[in-house]
Amino acid sequence: MFAIRIICDPADADSITTALGTVFAAGPARRFPTRDRNRVRLYLTAEEREGDTTAPAAEVDGMTQWPWYLPADR
Repeated sequence: MFAIRIICDPADADSITTALGTVFAAGPARRFPTRDRNRVRLYLTAEEREGDTTAPAAEVDGMTQWPWYLPADR
């Protein structure tokens, strides 16, 4: 089990929670306003879905699954 924290626009919170629920076995999202009250903080606990083989395995650096996150020079 692991924890997920996301800070997002309130209008995006439902779609983000729904998307995470399709990828992980996630509990209900707890919502709290940010200090500036313009965004929300979402807290979820999640687990990988049993038998899910659709996600690629991460390599040693742990970033292989997220190529959009990698710096351009890699």
